Amino acid sequence: MLAVHEKKTTATDIYRPLRNYIALNYSERDAQSAEDDLESIRNLRSELESPASSTPDLRRDQLHSYFKALTLIEPRFPTVASSLSFTWYDAFKPNKKATLSSIQFEKAAILFNLGAVYSQIALSADRGKGEGIKVACNAFQAAAGAFGLLKETASLKVAAAGGGTVPESAGMLERLMLAQAQECFFEKVIGDGKPPGLCSKVARQVGLYYEEAYAALNSAPLNQHFDRTWISHVQLKSAQFYAESCYRYALELHSKDEIAEEIARLKIGLGALSDAKKSAKGVAAPLLDSVSKLESNMNRNLERAVKENDRVYLQRVPAASSLSTLPAASLVKPVPMAEVLDASKERMFSGIVPDTSAKALSRYTEMVDDIIRTQAEKLQQGSEITRVKLKEMDLPDSILALEGNITLPMDLKEDVEAVQISGGPSGLEAELQQLRDLRRVNQELLVQTEEALQKEASEDAQFRTQFGSRWTRPQSSTLTKNLQDRLNRFAANLKQATDSDARIERSVRENAALMAILDHTPIESALPSLARPIMSLDSNEDAIVGALKQSLRQLENLGAHRAGLEDMLREMKRKDDILPKLMASTGSQEDLFRKEITKYDHICEEIAQNIEAQENLLLQIQAQNDEFASVFNLEDYKVSREKCYKQIAAAIAKYREIKENINEGLKFYVTLQDAITNVKQQCSDFVMTRNIQCREMIEDVQRQMAGLNFSSNVKTGYNYPVPGQSNQQPRNSSSPQTSSLQNISQPPSQPQPPYSHSPVDHPRPAYSQPPYSHSPEHLRPYSPAYGQQTPYQAANNPYQQHPQQAHGHEYGQPAYPGWRGPYYNPQQMQQPGSHPPPPYNVPSPYPPQGYYRPQ
Repeated sequence: MLAVHEKKTTATDIYRPLRNYIALNYSERDAQSAEDDLESIRNLRSELESPASSTPDLRRDQLHSYFKALTLIEPRFPTVASSLSFTWYDAFKPNKKATLSSIQFEKAAILFNLGAVYSQIALSADRGKGEGIKVACNAFQAAAGAFGLLKETASLKVAAAGGGTVPESAGMLERLMLAQAQECFFEKVIGDGKPPGLCSKVARQVGLYYEEAYAALNSAPLNQHFDRTWISHVQLKSAQFYAESCYRYALELHSKDEIAEEIARLKIGLGALSDAKKSAKGVAAPLLDSVSKLESNMNRNLERAVKENDRVYLQRVPAASSLSTLPAASLVKPVPMAEVLDASKERMFSGIVPDTSAKALSRYTEMVDDIIRTQAEKLQQGSEITRVKLKEMDLPDSILALEGNITLPMDLKEDVEAVQISGGPSGLEAELQQLRDLRRVNQELLVQTEEALQKEASEDAQFRTQFGSRWTRPQSSTLTKNLQDRLNRFAANLKQATDSDARIERSVRENAALMAILDHTPIESALPSLARPIMSLDSNEDAIVGALKQSLRQLENLGAHRAGLEDMLREMKRKDDILPKLMASTGSQEDLFRKEITKYDHICEEIAQNIEAQENLLLQIQAQNDEFASVFNLEDYKVSREKCYKQIAAAIAKYREIKENINEGLKFYVTLQDAITNVKQQCSDFVMTRNIQCREMIEDVQRQMAGLNFSSNVKTGYNYPVPGQSNQQPRNSSSPQTSSLQNISQPPSQPQPPYSHSPVDHPRPAYSQPPYSHSPEHLRPYSPAYGQQTPYQAANNPYQQHPQQAHGHEYGQPAYPGWRGPYYNPQQMQQPGSHPPPPYNVPSPYPPQGYYRPQ
């Protein structure tokens, strides 16, 4: 972050001119009475000339005290205030100096140094701790307040004396300090682990403040006044926090499964960083490291999002120009430094101005405040009456409807735009086709798995019939019971899902006419229009409409006039300073007040005339609108318009319901496909193992029937041959049984597992215990989030009737990772959207809800 150095000054004698003025214009006694105050001002000015001897906090207090003293001097000693000469050097170009005989110039320099000291306090705070972040943030806001007050009070004369950059520099520094204060807030929300959406808003506002500061730095006259490293630093900071906002916003998009926009946001942020780094010359190394780290994180997330989109979501990445502006949230504001530096309670030089005069001035101020408050209330009440009356008459909406400029209520229009962006009712057919395709894939996988098990069981039965009691291995049906149960449950789930799909398709067909209104582009084209009457007796419709529009324009002009009158009131109060007249007046104070207060009479009269004119005009508009409503049948139009609004709202609700059901169905089929694929792999492993076992057992039976098995080598079961070894069999056996064995068609060869057994010492037992020991996971057709009492919830969950099997049951399978989390809870059915989204950096085993978006 950046801090500002203080301006330097030369010694100035402020004591002697002030004392001489008091002695000359008042008395020597008054001068002696003010000696302590004069000495205090001289000491404050001396301390100002040697800033190195003070700490930032002490320096801040000294500047506060000196500024308040100058505020007290200015109205009491106007001659001295305009004749004292002050010299100050430029803070950014120390070889330049300006000299001016004006106490306003001195006050402007003090305000600048006050902002600089606050920035130094902020920069020295330890932001690694919570208290340090708070100190830095408050100090940067105070610095912004000081520079903001300098910008507001810097006169043209002071600006010219300072080289013409006082207002521009002050405005730029105010934005820079606010940017750094907002950056402290960003560090705090990141440290507190706030949601990515909030972090994105805070970061975006940091970037906006830096962008404003960079715009000022990059334009004349500041582009020639500041060091290039400042410009590069602010430019890179603005790009960094724009990219940071894109990055945090992308995290939130990922949690909502809006992968396409996530990719677009990450690409935009990376592009901004790349452009800014090209011109970042002379920037501090820590800032470059921070930018590089952010760029690395964004690239990693972009690569992951692109892979997910290519493999699962298949969404079209929107163009950068079609994206909405990133939201921003400002958490900082300049400290009202005018209140901090208020000198009204200071007692310095109180003896110079009599207390009676000060009290009299307070009475006059109260009189002015009362006038301002009363007249402002009248103006605001007039504006509110106008708003209510026009709302009751449905103006100017009815005029706009007649001209074809019809608009939906904002909330309804936003809902329609969201529906159209997501594809609208016309895009539902493509999503239904996606459901059909996924259902077909699941059915094909299930059929393939069942056929593989049936083929193996058929071959086992064939050999069992041929060899009889010699075929000692367990039957296939006893080993595949759990697998068959799972396949049967999957089949039942598919049947339920098919019924649910049919209900969705039927709902789409039945509600197509209702939802067709949402396909109108623009949606206003579906609204009824206010038409002219079919038959007219006197053809005065144009005259009626023209008169009403003219009255509305007059009413609008009255409203603009009221706003100007309110601003005029406040400006008059700001400039109303009667202290010099009060102190110089020798007559009655009450006479002076009555004379001065009359300056507000003309504006009060204007306000009264404006309110009266508005009342008369509203009566005229009411009569004209009654005639307009009668000629154009306005009431029937309002009824049809409200009916159309309700139809659009109902269509939106039905579309969202169907869309949610489809998305839940897509999620179900993708999850079911993973489960069936897993079981299919297990079945393939089982069939391969049984085929290997079959070949070995046939060879063993052949040896037994050929008489080559010796009783001394007989063990329980049979021995498995070492993979790669061939069993020795007699080639000249003529036994009928051996001949029949040689004619048996062997199962197709399967790859053998990578293990081996000794043919004698390590016999393998019969295939009676499966290699897996975990019970299968339950799967229901669709989760409860699939619509509100959706078609998929109409059927009972088939898995609620089957308790989970304990470990160790025959051919149990391990649970699928992540299967229970987002989709099923056997203890309590989850409500829609109740499951937590997966962390951004840990990919979920199954796509979350809403993986599919229309292209």
